[in-house]
Amino acid sequence: MNFPKTMAVAASWILTLSCAFAADDLSLPDPLTTIDGSAVRTPQQWRETRRPEILELFRTHIYGRASVGRPAELRFEAVETDPRAMEGLATRKQVDFRFAGPGGEGVIHLVLFVPNNTRKPAPGFLLICNRPREENIDPTRVKRSEFWPAEEIVARGYAAAAFHNSDAAPDNRDRYRQGVIGIFQDADKAPPPDAWGAIAAWGWGASRAMDYFETDADVDESRIAVIGHSRGGKAALWCGAEDERFALVISNNSGCTGAALAKRKQGERVRRINDVNPHWFCTNYKKYNDREEDLPVDQHQLIALMAPRLVYVASAEEDPGADPEGEFLSCVFADPVYRLFGRTGLDEKEMPEPNRPLHRGSIGYHLRSGRHNLTLYDWTQFMDFADWHWREGNSASPHPRED
Repeated sequence: MNFPKTMAVAASWILTLSCAFAADDLSLPDPLTTIDGSAVRTPQQWRETRRPEILELFRTHIYGRASVGRPAELRFEAVETDPRAMEGLATRKQVDFRFAGPGGEGVIHLVLFVPNNTRKPAPGFLLICNRPREENIDPTRVKRSEFWPAEEIVARGYAAAAFHNSDAAPDNRDRYRQGVIGIFQDADKAPPPDAWGAIAAWGWGASRAMDYFETDADVDESRIAVIGHSRGGKAALWCGAEDERFALVISNNSGCTGAALAKRKQGERVRRINDVNPHWFCTNYKKYNDREEDLPVDQHQLIALMAPRLVYVASAEEDPGADPEGEFLSCVFADPVYRLFGRTGLDEKEMPEPNRPLHRGSIGYHLRSGRHNLTLYDWTQFMDFADWHWREGNSASPHPRED
């Protein structure tokens, strides 16, 4: 196979980076050069040719190919509605997504808070939760966590939604097929080497939440952000790449096979992520253990697949395993695709100091002081970014601001 020509990482606009690693010859595949070597010069060429090429490369070599999209047998079951939640500030809805396939039946439990004191339909944030359900997304709000600060989200005028990743696929190398993967897998055949893993299944669950939002008159499905932390951030990025209905895609500390460049070979590496979590990605990905240089794609292209929609990458200063520099550089190298659409992608090319967020471009970024975590500071930046681009979350178009 003839892969795209590599990017000229020493291009003049890259040389503005102050970090020493920017001068490395990473041999990154150019998001604006097709497999046959043709230059992509128009948004139409991106949409019709290059974007599908990159998606297929990621499906084949990394995340795997889902065996089902929206199931024919999918229904939404309202379990509970409380219009006086959060001391009357929100309406709580608990909704079950029920689906069936050849391998049985499954259910994803969604908890949703819609602000009562704001104009409907409300924009919202959907969290793919990968931490213990009871401590982090408690619908009763007896237990609260900065990991999902639902009260603060509602106070800002946004709907707060969450589901647990295990509902879509257990995060376990021996049991991950017991969720959606096994339900829609042909039990008589061995999975192909590009069959989807748990990361893709979790992203699939977020897309089913979007299916629901399209039916709920209280939620503005045109202004929904999907967000995940760490492994959940990997899933959020892949979900946003495949499902263009999400207007904003947020990766928090997603690291290897999330926002961080693989070819830098910094932080967690492909071999380690495959050895420790062999159920996350497709079997083909294991071919690149200790061979990142042979990957036909890299994560800047995953960020670019969001264009021209909004995307946000957040790093933590004391999180070397996630390679904050590599996460930032993915944003830098995705920028040309946004400029193809006449938008500013990343509004600065130098890695910012900790706690100095970049919000004006369609690619948002911040480096938070502290460790690997999802904190109230992070959420505040995500909401500030959405406020800026969605014109304070009122009656604005979902399209990013140009000013």
